[in-house]
Amino acid sequence: MNKFKTVLVQPILAMLIGVAMVSGAQARDQIEIVGSSTVFPFATSVAEQFGRTSKFKTPVVESTGSGGGLKLFCAGIGLEHPDITNASRRIKGKEFKNCQAKGIDITEIVVGFDGIVLANAKGAPQLNLTRQQIYLATAKMVPNPDKPCQSNWCEPVKNPYMKWSDIDASLPDVKIEILGPPPTSGTRDAFQELAMSKGANKFPHMKKLKKADKSMWKKLTRTVREDGAWIDAGENDNLMVQKLSANPKAVGVFGFSFLDQNSDRLKGAIVEGVEPSFENIADGKYGISRSLYFYIKQAHVGTVPGISEFVAEFTSEKAFGEDGYLVDKGLIPLPASERQKYRNDGKNLTKLSM
Repeated sequence: MNKFKTVLVQPILAMLIGVAMVSGAQARDQIEIVGSSTVFPFATSVAEQFGRTSKFKTPVVESTGSGGGLKLFCAGIGLEHPDITNASRRIKGKEFKNCQAKGIDITEIVVGFDGIVLANAKGAPQLNLTRQQIYLATAKMVPNPDKPCQSNWCEPVKNPYMKWSDIDASLPDVKIEILGPPPTSGTRDAFQELAMSKGANKFPHMKKLKKADKSMWKKLTRTVREDGAWIDAGENDNLMVQKLSANPKAVGVFGFSFLDQNSDRLKGAIVEGVEPSFENIADGKYGISRSLYFYIKQAHVGTVPGISEFVAEFTSEKAFGEDGYLVDKGLIPLPASERQKYRNDGKNLTKLSM
């Protein structure tokens, strides 16, 4: 990201924002976007199209992870801070409060849907998993396999499952080696929520624990292994694809769009009997799926040239519509009524409240 002279703005000095931003605008005439590695290829496609077809410069798009992007985005108002951040999960309450504390009003845009897949090399064994098995393969602590769960208790122990076949004899007799997104990634947040936690809730006590002690429940159901079976692979999903192609025993966790773009080299695991496909994610049949977002810093609109026009391009039918160019990149489009809603929200800069 380009570095610019710091513009210090506090909420109590809101009247000075316009002056500070206008003077800084001479130093930056290019939109700066950070955030999710999953949304990155979609935002990059829109940025390239926008640069080719408009009078504005091509926006700079960086892949920092959803959490990392929101941290940068909510750090303040001023041209040393990004204008837009992408996210593969919704902004958290504490992140929203951080933005509000800095006087940052934001507009939320949902751009479409994406599935989270477990994928391996084309020539590797086909994985057919339940979410309970995914939980047992990935969690740091799991119910003791030597002491069956009682009606109201499952004893947690350090994960003893070293091979997939240790979990179920029908699974491949190979070492569990999962390349996954890092803690800053929205994909990891969504995977922990949609796959691990829902898999853990197949154990009767886990559901009860959620009601009795939600903090402990989160710790047991959303903490990944630290014994080498789970490997943080960074925010570069293309690099993960290369690693999976080179190691048929490994399994990767990432967004469906990367599987779709690399279907000649990788295949997705079937989950709960459902294949990860465009149609199954769009229909809601595939259980590990989520919405994709970007957030606009309202104070930068009209100061950094082209933000409103870029948002209009991203939310146009030719981009995120059913036959839009983002569909070719693996985006699963929203229903028409929702597309219109977010198109209007972007045009009107609808203020997000939580």
